[in-house]
Amino acid sequence: MLSHNGPGGWARRHFLAALAAGPAGAAAAQPLAAHLPEVMARPGGADLPYGLPAPQESYVERTLSTTAGFPVWRTPLQHQRGIITPSGLHFAVHHNGVPDIDPARHVLRLHGLVNKPLRFDLEGLMRYPMVSRVHFLECAGNSAANALSPTALDQTLGDIAGEVSCSEWTGVPLAYLLNEAGLKDGAQWVVAEGADGGSHSRSLPLKALLQDGMVALFQNGERLRPSQGYPMRLFMPGWEGNVNVKWLHRLEVTDAPAYTKDESGLYTQVLADGRIERFAFHMEVKSVITHPSGQQRLPEPHGFYEIAGLAWSGRGRIVRVDVSVDGGRSWAAAQLHGPVLDRAFTRFTLPWQWSGRRADLMSRATDEHGRTQPLRSEWKRRYALHSFNHYNAVQAWRVQPDGRVENVYA
Repeated sequence: MLSHNGPGGWARRHFLAALAAGPAGAAAAQPLAAHLPEVMARPGGADLPYGLPAPQESYVERTLSTTAGFPVWRTPLQHQRGIITPSGLHFAVHHNGVPDIDPARHVLRLHGLVNKPLRFDLEGLMRYPMVSRVHFLECAGNSAANALSPTALDQTLGDIAGEVSCSEWTGVPLAYLLNEAGLKDGAQWVVAEGADGGSHSRSLPLKALLQDGMVALFQNGERLRPSQGYPMRLFMPGWEGNVNVKWLHRLEVTDAPAYTKDESGLYTQVLADGRIERFAFHMEVKSVITHPSGQQRLPEPHGFYEIAGLAWSGRGRIVRVDVSVDGGRSWAAAQLHGPVLDRAFTRFTLPWQWSGRRADLMSRATDEHGRTQPLRSEWKRRYALHSFNHYNAVQAWRVQPDGRVENVYA
């Protein structure tokens, strides 16, 4: 029901009363603007050809840091409420800068162990049937600071875990292109290469690409942005961001992985016993409380609040999120808000009556395969001290009596 309170409601009642009074009343209602608050009497401003957020929301933006010599742009998750990340806030990691590509000249080559090598320009790809899917994308190194730092850093959620975003991706299933080319005996892997300055390339299992791989052309209903791989990128839902090769221009079908520089260095996990996890593609089940979170402050020293957050898993749907307000001594099941999608953000909430005393908030997600987030101590026991990729341990926030929220280790 629409409210009749406030300036807008007053104006509506005034106008209807004038109509009921007849012509004389209508004439009396003409100088209505003179009685309205000044803000309503001002004429509206011009709109823009491409819509932008309100100027008052300009503080909601990505943060930039340099990691291992390349820039990292992080999503401000602490300001996100729904499951779709706006394209302009999607995280990005650029190992070799962002190339300036002319879409009219860009070509995707498909060759190797195929019966018929193919070349696709953008116009040709646009003629293929497309699918749209909502999936998260997460950098393998997301939350690396929490994995490596011996003490919890006083940072925002975006600074700590902002290398993850969720979008609607639209493109051509890779199976269409691979089947058209025809696969030869012995075909087992595909080496995907980007058109960036360093020719970023990764080896991916052919079977997985046939099932889930996509040549993505659109993000959130519009063409890919340059930082997301314009004019086309490889997209593999639930797999570490580095394999989702941007500015895709070559797919070579092979009988074995290429062990490229991009997959043999930073993206090999070292276990605590010295063994390695090679080709650990899937991002594991994870969740974060977005409100309240690091460097936020609760406005009242006690009272009712809603704990809200996001959960995701690279292996399927989220089926449960438990929340603790006492540092893990007790847990309560949070409400999952639909849609609960496969390998996508899922929003969760839990009502909380804060007493005003110090409280440690934690969330722990479980996916449809029974995989549950570990505690930080459990994760650290599994991996070598210098490992940081695929960190998915429980994130804890400490709410101080004055309302300030800080990052702590569970």
